[in-house]
Amino acid sequence: MKSFRDKVAAITGAASGMGRELAIELAARGCHLALSDIDEAGLQETARLASTGAVRIRTSRVDTADRQALLDWAAATAREFGRVNLIFNNAGVSVSSLLADVSREDFEWIMNINFWGVVWGTQAFLPYLQAAGEGHVVNTSSLFGLLAVPGQGPYNASKFAVRGYTEALRMELQLSGQAVSATCVHPGGIRTNIARSGRIDPGMRSLTGLDAEEARRRFDRLLNTTSARAAARQILRAVEKNRRRVLVGPDARLLDLLVRLCGSAYQPLLEWFTRRLLARQSRRPLPAAE
Repeated sequence: MKSFRDKVAAITGAASGMGRELAIELAARGCHLALSDIDEAGLQETARLASTGAVRIRTSRVDTADRQALLDWAAATAREFGRVNLIFNNAGVSVSSLLADVSREDFEWIMNINFWGVVWGTQAFLPYLQAAGEGHVVNTSSLFGLLAVPGQGPYNASKFAVRGYTEALRMELQLSGQAVSATCVHPGGIRTNIARSGRIDPGMRSLTGLDAEEARRRFDRLLNTTSARAAARQILRAVEKNRRRVLVGPDARLLDLLVRLCGSAYQPLLEWFTRRLLARQSRRPLPAAE
C-alpha cells in the first residue's frame, strides 16, 4: 500500500499508546478512521487529537474478546465508510505470572484479547479488505513473540500465537493472488499503558523478591526505549513497503538478532542474565543454575 490517502483504517486499542499514535499519523496522511477500545474517554481524546477536518472519524466501544462485537463493528464500519482497507489488530493486555501459578481466569483473559482478538478482528474485516481490492492486515505481536522470558509465559504464549497466525495468514494471502497482505508487528520497549494496566500474580514475588506495585514500576521503566509515535511511524513504513515483519525499536532488533544467531541457546543466556538482574534487584542470592 503506497499511500494511505482516502483509505479507511480500523484500529483496535485506539484509546492510548500505539493505537492512538497510529490514528494520529494516519489522519495526518488523509486516512479515514474507525477507532475502537473499551476506554471510551480515551477513545474520544484520540479522535480529538486525530481530527484534521479533512478525514472522517468514527469511534466505537468494542471488546476485542467478543467475536460478535468485532463482526458487528466491521459491518458497521463498511456501511458507514463504504469500504475498509486496513485493520490494525493492536489491542493488548499483559499478565505477569509463573506458569505453575497462573490462574485459568488470567490465562483466558490474556488469550481472549491478545490472540483471539487478533483472530476475530482479522476474520471480521478480511472480507471487506478483499472487497475493497486493496487491503492490509496489521497484527501486533511483541518482542516477546520472538523470545520467551521467565515470568511472562502467558504473554509469551499469546504473542507467539499471534506471530504464527500472522505469518501463516500472509502466506495464504500471497498464494491467493489477492491484493491483500499482512504484517506482523514486534514492538520492543514502547512507552504505553500496558504495564500499568496489566495483571501481576502475587506468586511472582517468589521469583523477583518484589511486590506487585514495585514490579509494575520497574517493568514500566523497561518499556521506555521507543516512543509510541516513533513506533507508529515505523509500522506505517512497514505497511507501505509490504514487509512481512517489523521490529520496532533497537531492543527488538538486537534481541531478534540474538535469537537468530543463538537459536535455543538464547535461553541459558537469558537465564543467566535474569538470575544476575534479580539477585541485584532483590539483594538476595538466587539458586545456582543446574
